[in-house]
Amino acid sequence: MDHRHFIIYDLEATCWRSRAPKQVEVIEIGAVKVNESLEIIDEFCAFVRPKLHPKISPFCTELTSIIQTDIQHAPLFDEAIEDFEDWMAPTKARTVLMSWGEFDKRQLLSDGKLHRVEMPWLRYHACLQHHYSKWKGSKNQIGLKSALELEGLAYSGTQHRAIEDARNMARLFQVIAKPMDLVNT
Repeated sequence: MDHRHFIIYDLEATCWRSRAPKQVEVIEIGAVKVNESLEIIDEFCAFVRPKLHPKISPFCTELTSIIQTDIQHAPLFDEAIEDFEDWMAPTKARTVLMSWGEFDKRQLLSDGKLHRVEMPWLRYHACLQHHYSKWKGSKNQIGLKSALELEGLAYSGTQHRAIEDARNMARLFQVIAKPMDLVNT
C-alpha cells in the first residue's frame, strides 16, 4: 500500500421539524475518491433505508429533496456500509476519510452500533471543516458554502444531498490540500 486515497464524504440522515428526540439514521451516503495527485478518480452514492423510522418526514424531504421512493427499497445500513467499504478498498490503499463537520463520523458510529457493524477504517477520519477553519484563523467553524466562496468557488448542485456536498468538498479539497499541507505532492 504505497499510495493514499482521500475519501471526501457526506451523509444525509432522517430529520424532523419537531424537537421530539428521535434517533436519526443515515439515508444517503455520498463520497468522492481523490488520489494524492488531487485527481478525482471515483464517486460513490447510495440511499439507505432507515430501520427505526422508515418513513421520511415531509421536513426531511423539504430539506434534502430525498423522497420516500428513494429509500423505500434501498439497502439497510449494514449492507450499504459494506458496499461503501468495498468501494473505498481500505486494504488496497491507505484511506483517509474526510467530512465537513463531526456529525458524519458520529452518525456512522451511531448507525454502526445500531446495526452491530464495525468500521475499523473510520479511525482514519479528519474533520476538514475544523482544519480549514483553523487554517483560516477563524474562531468559528466555517460552513462549506462560505469556504467555497472564500476560495473563489461557487457551490454547485443541490445542497443537503450527500453526493452533491461531497463533490463540492472534493473541489474545495483540490484547491486547499497543498496550501494546507495535507498532501505530499
